[in-house]
Amino acid sequence: MYGRAKDNKVVFALFIISKAGGLIYNREFHTGMSKLTSNDYLMLAGSFHGMHAITKQLCPAFPVPPPSTTAAGLAPSPFSSRPSGIEVLESSHFRIQCFQTLTGTKFLLFTEPQQPNIDTMMRKIYELYADFVMKNPFYTVEMPIRCEKFDRGLDGFVKVRS
Repeated sequence: MYGRAKDNKVVFALFIISKAGGLIYNREFHTGMSKLTSNDYLMLAGSFHGMHAITKQLCPAFPVPPPSTTAAGLAPSPFSSRPSGIEVLESSHFRIQCFQTLTGTKFLLFTEPQQPNIDTMMRKIYELYADFVMKNPFYTVEMPIRCEKFDRGLDGFVKVRS
């Protein structure tokens, strides 16, 4: 399935899933993944979205300290111990890293298991998304992403590292 030199690190693909679970962007960077149909991509995005939601609910609840023990009597931050759902799925041939924004959009990066600095890569991809997609006055939120500048930015960033 993956014909390449052992020391090369490969980024296979990027999926962006809307907060409702719809696939709004998919991009293949390396030909090592098996070919899927458009319907398969949509089912994969919806299935991951569902599993992510379920695993978020399975996260154990951490006790909230009483108000008298918080700093200056302030209420605890709702973001300090938020359950996150699935963050990483790994097999012997690939790794799926998930980054979920505060708005619920999910970025799935398919890489080799040994790919270094995935958190840094996800942050940069999110920056490209924010700069070229979300600041685009012609983009409608939750709709499929069709933005040439975003595609070129991803190519320049991801292909340098593959």
